[in-house]
Amino acid sequence: MPEVKKAGDGDDGVQIDLISGERMENMTSMEKIRMILDGVHEGNIVILEEGLSPDEESRLIEVTMTEISPDEFNGIEIETYPQSGSTDSGLLNRLMGNNETKKLTVIGPANQIETLHKDETLISALVSRK
Repeated sequence: MPEVKKAGDGDDGVQIDLISGERMENMTSMEKIRMILDGVHEGNIVILEEGLSPDEESRLIEVTMTEISPDEFNGIEIETYPQSGSTDSGLLNRLMGNNETKKLTVIGPANQIETLHKDETLISALVSRK
């Protein structure tokens, strides 16, 4: 079995966790939120293949706000592609009751990730070391 390096094992890079939709499909909303926040608390950038529902994103922000502390955790930066409702078919799907959550979401520590540019086809972010 190959060795898995953890952040802080002697290198000073930034760890990026790419999480598949398959891994998250059987998780409850709180399990997803806890997995995301645990990774971000460790200083990792978390990228979700299929994103979160609007309710899950709201809950993630609520839970994050309760965990912010000046010396330990500054909060999160979250960007989603594509933006919700950015296409006509997205609006039609929502009106028909189809909540499409297949969207790429990037989440990281607020003090390490800065969004430089975002549009319908691209998220450009600057990731810094602590």
